[in-house]
Amino acid sequence: MPPVQAEPQQVKRDAARKGRAFTQCAAAEPHQSRKQEAVIKQATLESSRSGRGLAPLLIFMKTFVVGDIHGRCAQLLNLLDMLAREPDEPLVFLGDLIDRGPDIPGCVEHVIKLCREDPDHVICLRGNHEQMLLDFIDRTGAIWMTPATGSERTFEQYTGQALRVEKESDFDEVRELLVKSIPPEQIEFFRSLPFFHEDDHALYVHAGLDHGKHPRESSPHDLMWSRDMEFYKKYRGKPCVFGHTPTPLLPWRGRWGRHGIYLFNSAIGIDTGYNLQSPLTCLSLPDFTLYQTFADGNSATHQITSFIPETLKEMQRKAAAGS
Repeated sequence: MPPVQAEPQQVKRDAARKGRAFTQCAAAEPHQSRKQEAVIKQATLESSRSGRGLAPLLIFMKTFVVGDIHGRCAQLLNLLDMLAREPDEPLVFLGDLIDRGPDIPGCVEHVIKLCREDPDHVICLRGNHEQMLLDFIDRTGAIWMTPATGSERTFEQYTGQALRVEKESDFDEVRELLVKSIPPEQIEFFRSLPFFHEDDHALYVHAGLDHGKHPRESSPHDLMWSRDMEFYKKYRGKPCVFGHTPTPLLPWRGRWGRHGIYLFNSAIGIDTGYNLQSPLTCLSLPDFTLYQTFADGNSATHQITSFIPETLKEMQRKAAAGS
């Protein structure tokens, strides 16, 4: 099987796309922003005045999806500066804002700012790291305290103290200090995060799907934690963009090109890892432009042209015909 063609390109800002997007959590209903409704009404009015049909006026807007950030605030800011994104095009964060990285509070603060400024178009999902933190705060679990999570970086950056746990009673002291140090609005933000998002292009989840089921039919645990090889290898439903599992750990057949994302059938993984060499990744749909930033300040842009799910290929053809 030939490798994916992914050549760097100078991306030009595209014309604003018109369309529809909606956010859902386990019990949420689809919604359409007032601005999007106004765009459609205006397009309908213009088409009726001109005698043209509505369809040629409505082409697909792009959706920009950012993988696991883990406190890499500088890389995030550089990444957002790269995006050829119009204000009305959705921006989706797949979760895991916290732990491991050098500026966790700054990262959380910036994402909250983006969500509050434009709640119709900026969506952040709940990752398993946010859930582990909430479980620890709520005394329903302590897995967040294990070294592998990188929680010591979150604790140190919010409290200004090193994380030390030598006996059982230390957990209560750590919890108390943590709750005092994290701004209450940030904890409430974590509690408010949905478990998935869906629009015309794809499904967006933190980790994966339960045996290929729609996210509304999957448990929050599966959406935040699953690592299902059957999903990675055999899922052929509506395209699903996910993070959580670093792409170097996913099946080798889907790991195409030097850009490091995973693309196999309808499963699209964009958690491109966390170390000094790993990029922070954003993928735009349906055009499959890939934006990446690195810890050393470098960046890269790729155009993915092979192994794109057929539904997204069709959207690309329709968008090209309507432009």
